[in-house]
Amino acid sequence: MRQHLCAIFTGFALLFCTQALWAQFSVEGQLMQRAEFRNGYGKLIAKNQDPAFFIGQRLRLQAAYKLKKATLYAAAQDIRTWGNTPQLKTTDGFFSIYEAWAEVEIDSFWHLKTGRQELNYDNFRFLGNVDWALQGRTHDFALLKYEKNNLKLHLGGGYNQDGEKLAGNILTVANQYKTAQMLRYENAFGNFDFSVLFWNDGRQFTMTDSLNQITRKGVYFMQTFGISALKYRWGKVFTFSGFYYQQTGKNAAGKKVNAFDACLQVSGLFELNPVKSRKLRSTLGAEVLSGTATNYTSGANYSYTPLYGTNHAHNGCMDLFYVSGRHENSAGIADVFLRLRFDFNAKGFITLNTHGFSAVAAVVNNNGQRLPKFLTAETDFVFGYLFNETLSVQSGYSQLFPAAALETLQQVSNPKTIQNWCYLMLLYRPKMKNRFVGVLH
Repeated sequence: MRQHLCAIFTGFALLFCTQALWAQFSVEGQLMQRAEFRNGYGKLIAKNQDPAFFIGQRLRLQAAYKLKKATLYAAAQDIRTWGNTPQLKTTDGFFSIYEAWAEVEIDSFWHLKTGRQELNYDNFRFLGNVDWALQGRTHDFALLKYEKNNLKLHLGGGYNQDGEKLAGNILTVANQYKTAQMLRYENAFGNFDFSVLFWNDGRQFTMTDSLNQITRKGVYFMQTFGISALKYRWGKVFTFSGFYYQQTGKNAAGKKVNAFDACLQVSGLFELNPVKSRKLRSTLGAEVLSGTATNYTSGANYSYTPLYGTNHAHNGCMDLFYVSGRHENSAGIADVFLRLRFDFNAKGFITLNTHGFSAVAAVVNNNGQRLPKFLTAETDFVFGYLFNETLSVQSGYSQLFPAAALETLQQVSNPKTIQNWCYLMLLYRPKMKNRFVGVLH
């Protein structure tokens, strides 16, 4: 399969490079390689467990064919861990199409974009491309866009199925919506920017009898809506920002949902040496994601779920919360954070972030005892440097200081004293705007 896809890309390049001047064909690519040491990343590690160490990489090839009023785009990628295939092999299953879409200009303000594409908005809290993860995230979607000056209105939807069938429409793909609809509005007035979002998420469900025959089927719908971004710039130094999401409807298990996610923060940008692009940004804030008490087994689900966000950039780099389904339908979190970023020149930066995490709902251990809500503190350090227009390097170190409530939620009874994680990453991303990943600006 890989040989066929590479041949297709080569064929397109040879074909379209000879076309008339009214069409433009471009080919780009990126390579991201990351070595990780995991000693508590994602889940507390027990004393009888050994740390993990590995090297993963992503190679992505991107091609665009631009006509007068249309763009065709495709991106193929290879995701692998060093050593997970033998040296002598004929094929493997790690090469796939990441994006494949067409965008047509209807008039000066209206565009239609259809196909497999990224949905990457605002602070990536609810809709993000998950660029930190090697595989990334894309949607099979149709998106109608109206954009004029500061006003942006995006309306879209998707309908998913296992494949072409002669009968039946039951979707069996795990962690995938059956259908979804989106409406997003963005505008700016002077120093004030805002956007609002509505997302309707439909999940397939089936019920079977003792003979495994389907007795009932349908789609449960859950709605997420709210102010996805709110920003006010006060003078040249301070910025106040936040967001608020509300979730209602029914989740994939058929439970009623009544949940929210709220965040407020203030940032200060201090120009230390404009000539050398030396500056310091500090951000103090808090985020609350509602949760359900661990001993609450009936009624509504009060646990908020940031379904399609880039969660790595928000609640700590060690990804204990909401990444890959972790901490979903649980006690929620209250995250009080302080982020510091020092740009020592135009090419390099250092960040130091601290988080204090507490449960929002009650945490009860196996003995029925209610525990203090404090979960853990986390410290994250990240360094990034741009060597040239092609290569950048990024590295980081994180450490946890867990409490009994987190051990109970994760069912780890004998954790190690030291819970930490570190990585070193090389990024070859020429012509790309984002030369670093997983870091909030």
